[in-house]
Amino acid sequence: MNYTKLPGTTINVSNICLGTMTFGQQNSESEAHSQIDYAVENGINFIDTAEMYPVAAREKTYGETEKIIGAWFKKTGKRDEIVLASKVAGPNRGLPYIREDLRYNRETIKLSVEKSLARLQTDYIDLYQLHWPARKSNMFGQLGFTIQEDEWQDNFQEILETLQELITEGKVRAIGVSNETPWGIMRYVEESRKNNLPKISTVQNPYSLLNRSFEVGLAETVYRENIGLLAYSPLGFGTLSGKYLSGERLPESRLHLFPNFTRYNSEQSKHAIKLYADLARENDLHLVELALAFIRQQSFVTSTIIGATTLEQLKQNINTHSVILSDEILKSINTIQQIHPNPAP
Repeated sequence: MNYTKLPGTTINVSNICLGTMTFGQQNSESEAHSQIDYAVENGINFIDTAEMYPVAAREKTYGETEKIIGAWFKKTGKRDEIVLASKVAGPNRGLPYIREDLRYNRETIKLSVEKSLARLQTDYIDLYQLHWPARKSNMFGQLGFTIQEDEWQDNFQEILETLQELITEGKVRAIGVSNETPWGIMRYVEESRKNNLPKISTVQNPYSLLNRSFEVGLAETVYRENIGLLAYSPLGFGTLSGKYLSGERLPESRLHLFPNFTRYNSEQSKHAIKLYADLARENDLHLVELALAFIRQQSFVTSTIIGATTLEQLKQNINTHSVILSDEILKSINTIQQIHPNPAP
């Protein structure tokens, strides 16, 4: 396993991060603990979660993922061995059971941090992230910006001042954003510079062979501002494992359980996946190896977030950590991207 620092910090993280959004719904507590055990035994020290998890978000299971992770900390006593990332939920997503007021402000952010700390059974969160923009924007990989009626008010300074208080109190070590745009990132950077406030270290956005939209404007932004990408959905909800190529229906798969993620099941995606699978086979690679190695070799990626519903899937994903793609393979990947550009944004 290789390690790097969260940009602008002294925090060392593995270049594979364990995603946990299945914990508490698709995975039981015992299954989740087995995944964490295996990940830690194999060099992963970075775990990502969120107050709204598991997915799909619903009131009945709200907060279960953080509780499961907290139970693991209590059972093992290994909290200090883990770099823990979590996220605060924001407005526009219909989650009134999380907070009555879903806007980002001093009161709501501090309330969410305290609730997460209690569920996680810890005194601090290493990386605290805003799960999505408060304003209406193109997020979750969506291409193109559409002007919409929006009551949002710019309070980037207040947000950063609140996060500064949490850092001073020792409850948060570093900060990040998620599902952000270049404009949003630069507003945070601008307020940070202008008012001597904490700088965001990371952005957590979708990035995969099926969705390389991050490269359009965000890649230069994070490169020039020394911000790292935490790439999520690197296997496109499992489609880049190749398990759907036969057309077989898999009742326990994420695409079956969450049919709203149709972008990964589009005809364009299927055609692209087939070409990537052929390329992998021609080079004696598994499609998972091709997909994850491609992400890891991008200079703007700090860590790749992998999530699995079975221990076998997790093992397969972690075992790709030493795979390195040749320049010739990377060139072939770019050729496929030109044929099927971003089929699953």
